[in-house]
Amino acid sequence: MYAGFRRRRSPFEWVCACPYLSTGCTEITMAQVRQIAQLGQPVLRGVASRVSLPASDEVRTLVDDMLATMREANGVGIAAPQVFEPLAVFIVASRPNPRYPNAPLMEPEVVVNPEVMEQAEAVEKGWEGCLSIPGIRGEVPRPTQVRVRYQTLEGATVEKEFDGFVARVFLHENDHLHGIVFLDRLETTRDIITEKEFQARMA
Repeated sequence: MYAGFRRRRSPFEWVCACPYLSTGCTEITMAQVRQIAQLGQPVLRGVASRVSLPASDEVRTLVDDMLATMREANGVGIAAPQVFEPLAVFIVASRPNPRYPNAPLMEPEVVVNPEVMEQAEAVEKGWEGCLSIPGIRGEVPRPTQVRVRYQTLEGATVEKEFDGFVARVFLHENDHLHGIVFLDRLETTRDIITEKEFQARMA
């Protein structure tokens, strides 16, 4: 059990485990750290189902658990299939941590039923890892900017643009909803290195 999360009345405005977020919480909740599906498990290769909105209590609990699981594993994003739930929901939560020391800081974004509306023509390679594929990194080509549409847990529609590292995280997590992992996006297997080598390069 992962204790210490506090949540305001607006869902998923976390403050206790995430001191850079806004304060003023009125409710304490506890979330469970779930097992992370590893490459080879079928759930990572399936297509996720759309989420009925407004979200049920079960889906809200799932998202609580996903955030706890992601933070425990030092991730910057996590998709529902990674915790064995084939649903079209993921979290983007870039922040500096031991696995991504140079990641920009942002508030966690809960993304439900996403669509990629437009992608920049410019493409850049960047290093990616995955909680479901531990021990290696790959230099993956991704568009530098995306325009996306998704829904909140309440069912509101959101349109946003993301660029740079956050756009990369969004696309990486969105791939999980379609049974795609970052290894599938590599131009060549020569773009794979070990986690130890990656950390040495970042030092």
